Amino acid sequence: MSVSINTIGIVGAGQMGNGIAHVCAAAGINVMLNDMSEDRINSALATINGNMARQVAKGAMTEEQRHDALGRITAAKSFDDLSPCDLVIEAATENEEVKRNIFVALCRALPPATLLSTNTSSISITRLAAATNRPEKFIGIHFMNPVPVMQLVELIRGIATEDATFEAARNFITRLGKTFTVSEDFPAFIVNRILLPMINEAVYTLYEGVGSVESIDTAMRLGANHPMGPLQLADFIGLDTCLSVMQVLHDGLADSKYRPCPLLVKYVEAGWLGRKTKRGFYDYRGEKPVPTR
Repeated sequence: MSVSINTIGIVGAGQMGNGIAHVCAAAGINVMLNDMSEDRINSALATINGNMARQVAKGAMTEEQRHDALGRITAAKSFDDLSPCDLVIEAATENEEVKRNIFVALCRALPPATLLSTNTSSISITRLAAATNRPEKFIGIHFMNPVPVMQLVELIRGIATEDATFEAARNFITRLGKTFTVSEDFPAFIVNRILLPMINEAVYTLYEGVGSVESIDTAMRLGANHPMGPLQLADFIGLDTCLSVMQVLHDGLADSKYRPCPLLVKYVEAGWLGRKTKRGFYDYRGEKPVPTR
């Protein structure tokens, strides 16, 4: 029998965490949001409030629905506070050691029945599950960014994931009004296995001087009908995240076609990570973005 999910915990109140909190609260699910500092939780709540206000302005939700949804989100200052949750989703940084440490600590704080999940975009679900005391109750639930806008969620079973856990996750995603796709537990799953090598190839095209930032992005927008060019998209995702997914692909599949482009490495080493640091393949410090190459 699958578990009914009415209260969820989210560890990590960054871009992904606050997006997941937003869609869950809007769907009538109680949310407990945790992060390392109260400031980060408060900042996430302010972001959610602003994003919901925009939805009200567009007619996507009413003022009353926004008020009710915000009332469903509470701050969880410690992992112990998450004990009433039916499901806890980890949405921390894309670093395996950080994630494993979170799961070890969560297992000590949560009752045995609580389901565990990770929003990782590339790391092995089976390996993360092995760091817990309940691998059969562990599943990958990979939301796309930005969560309130993107329709797709990837569900990834680890080798030990039980059917009841999968059913609960599937029902949860359906309740959010999203569409799920099921992926096997191989590096970067489906979306990023296809998308990130394309972005990496666009960086190689720039690195080798085949085209400028602008010509590459225009070519893919107008020539392949992509809503944004691959370098603009890389800046949006975060170049550090792009690099970490390419490293997972390269390490996990040992194929040279996944070798991260040296120019991508250089940008990350410079701290030019895209929109979040105001510089990446574009410079965002002025009125409008200007290509940096």
